[in-house]
Amino acid sequence: MASPGHALEFERPLLELEKKITELKTIGAVDMSAEIGRLEKKARRLQEEIFSELTRWQMVQLSRHAARPYFLDYVAGLFTEFNELAGDRHFGEDPSIVGGFARFNGEPVMVMGHQKGRSTKENMVRNFGMPRPEGYRKARRLMELAARFNRPIFTFVDTPGAYPGIGAEERGQAEAIAVNLEVMAGLTVPVISTVVGEGGSGGALAIGVGNRVLMLEYSIYSVISPEGCASILFRDAKHAGRAADALKLTAPDLLELKVIDEIIREPAGGAHRDHPKAIASVGAALAKHLGQLKQLSPEQLVTDRYAKFRAMGAFLGK
Repeated sequence: MASPGHALEFERPLLELEKKITELKTIGAVDMSAEIGRLEKKARRLQEEIFSELTRWQMVQLSRHAARPYFLDYVAGLFTEFNELAGDRHFGEDPSIVGGFARFNGEPVMVMGHQKGRSTKENMVRNFGMPRPEGYRKARRLMELAARFNRPIFTFVDTPGAYPGIGAEERGQAEAIAVNLEVMAGLTVPVISTVVGEGGSGGALAIGVGNRVLMLEYSIYSVISPEGCASILFRDAKHAGRAADALKLTAPDLLELKVIDEIIREPAGGAHRDHPKAIASVGAALAKHLGQLKQLSPEQLVTDRYAKFRAMGAFLGK
């Protein structure tokens, strides 16, 4: 459950009510069960009201919630025998993308994803989940390794975008992303990509070319951040909410546009309120889609992935 320090503005009434319930439960001298029951019913009703009418901008805020499960939380909850592999064999190691061999339900697989930090110190190490070229080249190396050993690949997307620093550009950021797209398009093993938080532009797509693309209910996936879009279109990042509506970046939007294949429902109130339940839901979806993809031959997997991305999107309007 989110702490008050991590609470989003629209969550605060609910958290304050839950805090009051917790305080009443600590009172041992007086029977408060009736009052607690009344408040719990009120809390459930309030939560339903809040989360049934979320705006796109509020969903953006949820996708960035500091208490959401991160990639390594999914690794710990879904995979066993995880062996991290580091380095791109060209420049160095990038901790903002983590990957390695593991077992999923006993089956050997390759798993990788963007990793953010919980604290300022961790975020400095992870670069706030924004990979540099060496991160994408490491991901490519691991995907090619997985294909060589016929291992299915799971990728977890959660990044504001690729790091835009001068050093990253000097070392070929755009080229590293482009090569990843090419390599992923031709992989002869099942590839399942899951957006678990932010799916920011090419920084997300560089590990997002999968046979199946899944999204958690309150995650986002877009060509640019709402703030960046607002700065360009409206000359003011304060119009991020308006930009979010225009971008159609939520899971329901993208399912309708056939950009993704499935929405994974989150626990009531969001994944940050119940990590085990959120992780279990992701695991069930991964198992289902992997079972389907294992029925395809290597050639069919490549054809399936190519056809999926060629047919993606739709034109709207008259």
